[in-house]
Amino acid sequence: MKLRNLKTVLPLSKLACAGKKMSLAALVGSTLLSGMAQAELGYPEKEELKFGFIKLTDMAPLAIAYEKGYFEDEGLYVTLEAQANWKVLLDRVIDGQLDGAHMLAGQPLGATIGYGTKAHIITAFSMDLNGNGITVSNDVWKEMKKNIPNGADGKPVHPISASALKPVIDGYKAEGKPFKMGMVFPVSTHNYELRYWLAAGGIHPGYYAPAKGDTSGQIDADALLSVTPPPQMPATMEAGTISGYCVGEPWNQQAVFKGIGVPVITDYEIWKNNPEKVFGVSSGWAEENPITHIRVVKAMIRAAKWLDENNNANRPEAVEILSRSDYVGADYDVIANSMTGTFEYEKGDKRDVPDFNVFFRHNATYPYYSDAIWYLTQMRRWGQIAEPKSDEWFMKTAKEVYRPDIYAQAAKSLIEDGLMMASEFPDFDKEDGFKAPLNDFIDGVTYDGKRPNDYLKSFKIGLKGDEQI
Repeated sequence: MKLRNLKTVLPLSKLACAGKKMSLAALVGSTLLSGMAQAELGYPEKEELKFGFIKLTDMAPLAIAYEKGYFEDEGLYVTLEAQANWKVLLDRVIDGQLDGAHMLAGQPLGATIGYGTKAHIITAFSMDLNGNGITVSNDVWKEMKKNIPNGADGKPVHPISASALKPVIDGYKAEGKPFKMGMVFPVSTHNYELRYWLAAGGIHPGYYAPAKGDTSGQIDADALLSVTPPPQMPATMEAGTISGYCVGEPWNQQAVFKGIGVPVITDYEIWKNNPEKVFGVSSGWAEENPITHIRVVKAMIRAAKWLDENNNANRPEAVEILSRSDYVGADYDVIANSMTGTFEYEKGDKRDVPDFNVFFRHNATYPYYSDAIWYLTQMRRWGQIAEPKSDEWFMKTAKEVYRPDIYAQAAKSLIEDGLMMASEFPDFDKEDGFKAPLNDFIDGVTYDGKRPNDYLKSFKIGLKGDEQI
């Protein structure tokens, strides 16, 4: 093999930088394998890439694809860079400083429809399912517990409805005090999950009115929600600025370890196996680098499988990697509390939640149109989409942003490479991008992605039909 191809596939300098050691025989074998794979798919248009992420455990597929050499197997030399917040991350993808990024599932959709910065962002890879929680301060928890029944073991019965929080908020109102909670971004899963949980318990989380210049999301609100970056959540609550928050790990478990708050519910209990983060790129970048994009998705699919395989046997190693300052930078024990199949609510109340973090099981990596449409319904429900939209509009928008066609190309290439089996993926010949109607929600409402407006009509709280703020 020519030296040029050897460098393209697996340069020794990159191996040294990554701290990898490999025998010459193994190096040549790996190079030949990768070379054959590249010959079939084609060489990447761009080899040197920079991807952004936020310090959360669900950035794991990026870290593992890097640490395990899956990017390099695809001829890609990636730099991973933590970003200050979700807005900075999105802006840097839009202006080309980043080639792609770990994103909130709502970010590509929000950008594409023009909520906030207008830009066409797409995703061909869903990074995980579940992974979030809602935490309240110790003072709020003390009052909530009065409204929660205990089980035979003397511990609170889960899942905990927001109806247990409603009397606490009513008490704040009676005293003329606002009840404030944090979420990470206006189009974040956390915002919509927190709103869903509150509304299901009879608490109005407020409306947006962008056409009137009001993007606070606090119109008619019983609970005032505002943005706080994930790593700052515990300290912001400890300071008394907010009384609770919805965030991804490890920042709920951090509150338990610091003794400043209690996670009351996980998003698995709000919507079982909900999609959480995606890997997003600009549509322009994807058009200029189609083979590179497929190769990125291939590497991340392999990483996701590694994270879940053998009944999560690799999770302790993953926790060690994520605990490094380059990635999440939280204590090993804090990250392990949720990443290894358990979740601690009140101090000492640790329960088995094997699917709290899912990276590959349940077709977690596949970008379903129905997932995209759910986020769009919530944008409409709370006024971020100010005017009524047809079912056809929801479908069209989902297909502009979510790209299962690119995912299928990556999956088929992995199968051809002999690295994965067809049985590990959806049946691409039959898959239409829609999950069957789901009723795994805390309020028992059924969601059918093919009937978004009927879904919106099923809620007591929220915009529906022709309603506008």
